[in-house]
Amino acid sequence: MAKNEVVETSEAQIAVHWQEEKYVYPSKKFIEQANIKDETIYERFALNNFPECYTEYADLLHWYKKWDTILDTSDAPCWKWFAGGKINACYNCVDRHLEKNKNKTAIHFVPEPENERVQHITYQELYVRVNEVAALLRDFTGLKAGDTVTLHLPMTAELPITMLACARLGVIHSQVFGGFSGRACADRIVDSKSKVLITIDGYYRGGKLIDHKQNADIAVDLAKKDGQKVDKVLIWQRYPGKNSVPTPMIEGLDYFVNDLLKNYRGKKVDPVPMPAEAPLFLMYTSGTTGKPKGCQHSTGGYLAYVTGTSKYIQDIHPEDVYWCMADIGWITGHSYIVYGPLSLCASTVIYEGVPTYPDAGRAWRIAEELNVNIFHTAPTLIRALRKIDPDLPKKYNHHFKHMTTVGEPIEPEVWRWYHEVVGKNEAVIVDTWWQTETGGFLCSTVPGVKPMKPGSAGPGVPGIHPIIYDELGNEIKAGEGRAGNICIRNPWPGAFQTIWGDRDRYVSTYYAKYCKDKNSKDWRDWPYLAGDAAMEAEDGYYRILGRIDDVINVSGHRLGTKEIESAALTVMEVAEAAVVPVSDEIKGVVPDLYISLKPGYEPTDELAMKISAKICETIGKIAKPRRVWLVSDMPKTRSGKIMRRVLGALSNKKDVGDVSTLANPEIVDEIKRVTS
Repeated sequence: MAKNEVVETSEAQIAVHWQEEKYVYPSKKFIEQANIKDETIYERFALNNFPECYTEYADLLHWYKKWDTILDTSDAPCWKWFAGGKINACYNCVDRHLEKNKNKTAIHFVPEPENERVQHITYQELYVRVNEVAALLRDFTGLKAGDTVTLHLPMTAELPITMLACARLGVIHSQVFGGFSGRACADRIVDSKSKVLITIDGYYRGGKLIDHKQNADIAVDLAKKDGQKVDKVLIWQRYPGKNSVPTPMIEGLDYFVNDLLKNYRGKKVDPVPMPAEAPLFLMYTSGTTGKPKGCQHSTGGYLAYVTGTSKYIQDIHPEDVYWCMADIGWITGHSYIVYGPLSLCASTVIYEGVPTYPDAGRAWRIAEELNVNIFHTAPTLIRALRKIDPDLPKKYNHHFKHMTTVGEPIEPEVWRWYHEVVGKNEAVIVDTWWQTETGGFLCSTVPGVKPMKPGSAGPGVPGIHPIIYDELGNEIKAGEGRAGNICIRNPWPGAFQTIWGDRDRYVSTYYAKYCKDKNSKDWRDWPYLAGDAAMEAEDGYYRILGRIDDVINVSGHRLGTKEIESAALTVMEVAEAAVVPVSDEIKGVVPDLYISLKPGYEPTDELAMKISAKICETIGKIAKPRRVWLVSDMPKTRSGKIMRRVLGALSNKKDVGDVSTLANPEIVDEIKRVTS
């Protein structure tokens, strides 16, 4: 090796020096009531019982026609689960519960203003409202099975109602996170080729009534410029019959859903029996190339997987009141606020606003009032609540039997606070690892069977068989103390089917790296590359160490650095942009943005603010940089590559290491002075 060659140590490799924590065992009381307390579940879902094991999940559902083939691998790696089967997701989440549970609450909608009453929507009321919306979509917009529709809705009851109405018709819904901008919504309208946009006039966030209608106007206008015309915009009103925001309606394009629904009162729509492999929804996730990719999820396989994992991993029974504090605009909300809990006839809580509004006790007041017994949130919120007042939860009389954490790894110290203070040493914790693409949990303890371990996601859930490879494709075994790229050996029903309209990207991104034979129809030749670094302890528990690509995970939201950089580069003065992740006590990771300007422009605070505003306008406030650093040049290799490792070290106040091999090593000290 040349004397001046730099050997870079990855973040994942540094992290493997962490010590494994001791087991924490669930209470006897929890185990006694658990859905699964039989260790033979791991035998039932062993590889030698694959794929037949997954009929255990499918049998939790109602099928119009049972499948002919459990797993069709003829178009590997685009797997088709329960092929030949006919099913409807809406029927499974609503209709089938009416006989015994029509008066049970399906959705508790909690408005952000505390002076507004909680809406308790029974399964019977949900059935009526979903049917009326389905009739409207069918008869007024002409939407039919196989069509796509874009939703840009916040956390109100109208979102799951609209999703279920789409599912009833077999219409593919594409929900855009409510906090995303009109530009981000337009990109997803164009890619999904939606002719209908469904949105809301306004919603509450942090005590303010946000004008959301203006985003619809921007989205429709930009989509049209990009070649996709939206024919109709359906707008729910936050307060039916009342205009909540100043942005006016556009005649011939915009329609209030509340006004239209008067024509469909009491209408019933038969659920459309859909092929199990038909798409249920698209969920867009940031990609490293900047263009969001539409993960296409199936109807039968996906619903079976989220129902099974909701039952076995989250221990959801019909009598439970379950609150997942994620946003339905992300996959967690689709799988574990809407489809999984409702399929199991649970009561699911939807909270409109900020968890700490008007104060940090809000979450615990909601939990008290609704008698929530299963709580599901992200480490970001757990860290924030712990920082505000670590003793506050002790003042409230909530009691959880089960708590889920999701979106990013949780530090052992934070895990302990969550267990001891929020869970009052009563609740089990499942620290789940999974992704938009996977549809449902990949790693987690089965809470009635396996002990918990702070900081560790646990083993693969039943039926998921992880393997860790190094860059060369060599397996890294349990207990070796080395990190690598975590992959899944086998397909599973919750996995997405393809990237909408881009099969080649699907194969190259998720399967090509470790594929043993690109012409094979055997699933054993197609391990799934998750894109995360991980290590496996001797006991088979996995510790997830973060992304191996350049996607930054902000508060559990995956944001492509290329997407942020691309937005910055649309500002006229910007020559180069580089995004690096910075550790943040609350959000886990936040982006820092480094900018070098075109010749002739001077760095000013106003320009930095302009660039930051452009990021928010293009992607949304979730992507707002912590700081925009205006620098004269970037640290670069001799081939011109920006050394983000060096920038990341500067932002995180760490040693930059040996920079002597850079083309411009002197720039490092200059940037250090700017950022200090």
